[in-house]
Amino acid sequence: MARPRTPEPAGSLAEGTKPASVAPARERPAVSPDAAGAAPQQHEGQPAGVPAWLLALKLRLQFTGWLQYLPPLLGAFAFLLLAGIGRLIGAAQVALFWVPLALAGLFSALATFEIVAIKLGLRPGEPMPRPLDGLDAFALMRARRSCRSFQRRYLSDAHREAILASARAATAPDVLLGTTSVRLEYLAAPLTIWPVVGGHEFLVAIGPKAYDRTAIVDVGRSLQHVVIDATRMGVATCWIGPGADHASILRHLGERFDPESDHIICVCAVGYRSRYVPTLVRLLTRSMRWRLPLHDLFFADPALRLPLDTTAPPFATFDRCYEVCQWAPSSYNGQTTRGVGVATAQGVRMDFYAATASRYYAPVALGIWCANWEMGCEALGLRGHFAALPAEARGTPASRDIPHYDVSWVADGSGAAGRPPSLRHRRQPDPAH
Repeated sequence: MARPRTPEPAGSLAEGTKPASVAPARERPAVSPDAAGAAPQQHEGQPAGVPAWLLALKLRLQFTGWLQYLPPLLGAFAFLLLAGIGRLIGAAQVALFWVPLALAGLFSALATFEIVAIKLGLRPGEPMPRPLDGLDAFALMRARRSCRSFQRRYLSDAHREAILASARAATAPDVLLGTTSVRLEYLAAPLTIWPVVGGHEFLVAIGPKAYDRTAIVDVGRSLQHVVIDATRMGVATCWIGPGADHASILRHLGERFDPESDHIICVCAVGYRSRYVPTLVRLLTRSMRWRLPLHDLFFADPALRLPLDTTAPPFATFDRCYEVCQWAPSSYNGQTTRGVGVATAQGVRMDFYAATASRYYAPVALGIWCANWEMGCEALGLRGHFAALPAEARGTPASRDIPHYDVSWVADGSGAAGRPPSLRHRRQPDPAH
């Protein structure tokens, strides 16, 4: 079956205007995510032991777009209730009535502002972000932050075309780790997503319906290269896994999605960052701004017991490559990837393992690490290639247990022929800013 081509927007667009639809005129009938090969919504990363009714209520609020705005409303109601109780008590009115009433007013004002300015979009225009051309590869990867709130304007023609060019190059067969094609489909549509607000342009990562772990790693690696390209342009991005409603994605993809052969892996929102962010989303974002220390991420043995000394030769050569992997995004900030440094007579390599049994989000996160690692190595002038080594070549017993080995970065010097080349050597998107 021929590899589907990433569609391009039709027509010429003025900056900040909605692109013409790229979906075919006739759409497929709506199908369930599971039947269509989309990853189930409540699978990996969702909390266990939550009552069904509470989860159903949460999902309803989440996918109707109201969950982000609920906390200030609940706060206003709670303080109003306290003020009412204080009024009935009749004593210490300043502490029991006026203070709760004032707080209820503040929460009510906050809720009103967020609903009007963010959900309804009644707010002043915001400036275009500046490109980050002056940053080196490491500073650029560290500067990238998940965007939870997007401006109303659409991508400029130059930015959209550059991102689509990057997506095509990143998924070209000769740069993939595996032999199965993956693709990034562009959508300009109001998908149902969480917790992002204002998102209206997306890249949908699609792999094969039949489970292919290497293809999922390729999704993470390829899409992360596109994300970093977008970051350099000043375009914001947000990886979305279980927070995306696949039914809405399928509805907008139409005939570009084949339920017999395709599988939605994840979604990435693209656009311009907005300064208007709901309080709940802001708090969630801050709660995820932490990372495990390097000694919990990089090891000297495949059992992940002995921390790797990243400051000692020969591994000190990789310098900030460890840092940019440490700060790579992952679903729910799970930080599920581990690196094992190996030094042999044949050279140095880094083996990448998944520390959980996740079948989708762990290999996606591992692919993101691979992208950051290779971009860091290229910035340092270290040549290497990726290879999936059998257990005997790694000197470890074959095992299906956790940690799960996926791929190795091998320093060049032997065995590089026929390996996937660096994505950076293939593409240099140069948008007009």
